[in-house]
Amino acid sequence: MSIKLNPPFRAEHIGSLLRPDYLLQARKQFDKKEITYEQLLALEDKAIAEALRLQREVGIKGFTDGEYRRHMFYDGFFDHLQGFEEIQNPPIDIFKTYVPDIKAFLANNTKPAGTTLCTSKIKHVESGYLPQFEALKALVQPEEVKNIKLTLAAPEWFHLRHGEHAFRAGVYASRDEYFDDIAAAYRVELEVLYGAGLRNAQFDDPLLAYFCAEPMLKGMQEAGEDSEVLLDRYIQLYNDCLAGRPRDMTVSLHLCRGNFRHSIHFSEGGYDAIAVKLFNEINVDCYYLEYDTERAGTFEPLRYLPKNKTVVLGLVTSKFPELEDIGTLRERVMQAAKIMAADTGESEEEALQRICVSPQCGFASHSEGNLLGMNDMRKKLVLIKDLATSIWPDA
Repeated sequence: MSIKLNPPFRAEHIGSLLRPDYLLQARKQFDKKEITYEQLLALEDKAIAEALRLQREVGIKGFTDGEYRRHMFYDGFFDHLQGFEEIQNPPIDIFKTYVPDIKAFLANNTKPAGTTLCTSKIKHVESGYLPQFEALKALVQPEEVKNIKLTLAAPEWFHLRHGEHAFRAGVYASRDEYFDDIAAAYRVELEVLYGAGLRNAQFDDPLLAYFCAEPMLKGMQEAGEDSEVLLDRYIQLYNDCLAGRPRDMTVSLHLCRGNFRHSIHFSEGGYDAIAVKLFNEINVDCYYLEYDTERAGTFEPLRYLPKNKTVVLGLVTSKFPELEDIGTLRERVMQAAKIMAADTGESEEEALQRICVSPQCGFASHSEGNLLGMNDMRKKLVLIKDLATSIWPDA
């Protein structure tokens, strides 16, 4: 089976972009009921047009709307399903405190202000992503629609955080029933989006990278939770979500170790612990992998990436403004290709054709964004494009 490219493109970004100040201010005004939804929407439209212009100017071909219509990167799926309810001031005892971000918040004496739980049977009743896609679609040329990338919430997002508390007692007899209905809802979601023209979908999932973090694995063991069994179940959940998806839809999976506001990360650990299952058992076409710091480990796990899959190396940090050296980045790409070719029978040049490059994560997974400015972000995107064209002239 041949690899899928274009998308992914040689020069990529993850999805979220820094919001302009006027949009952040408008969201605050809307939350205080100082402006109408129509006024907020008009400012979102303006900001997204500017974000699209930026992507064109720097040479990014996989367009996103910067996630400007969201507060958090994972918004848009669970909050539009029947059966889920937003819970304000939830009790601490419904959270799994071994989960790295929960542990970090509690260590900082910060209690989660809210969460979303399943309180009745799950059913897909409307798409929260469709209006976002349609609005961006209206801004591009017809031949560019297939390049639009839509970022999607991880299907296990609330389960890892809450375990048995993720759904109300009596709603489902087992977590398998809960997962089955999430998968059924995602299949409908993908069908709706495909029908509207989406051909480039990316799941954003820091939770899978948490299974590389020794403190969480130790905490799970102490709590009586088998991490391998749970990882296997999450892989099955992904595959159930993607069952029957059209072959001309590129589906990718992005992993990082946390990207909260003000450039905070939550976990560390290389991909070694999950690489074989991650790359060989999840039915996606491409992996966007964080690789900007030592906390992501080495490229060695890439030797397990099958020949029919691509990888987007997240070599440039989106957390801080300092620019990486393009020569060093290029050397790292070549190093990755050499490791990928070691066990596949490919030449290094052939392995290189399965690689693309990007920042390690979004610039604003949380609406408040990371610790860099708009011009810093532009320079990072230009660096990515320059790196790509220095390796693949047609990038």
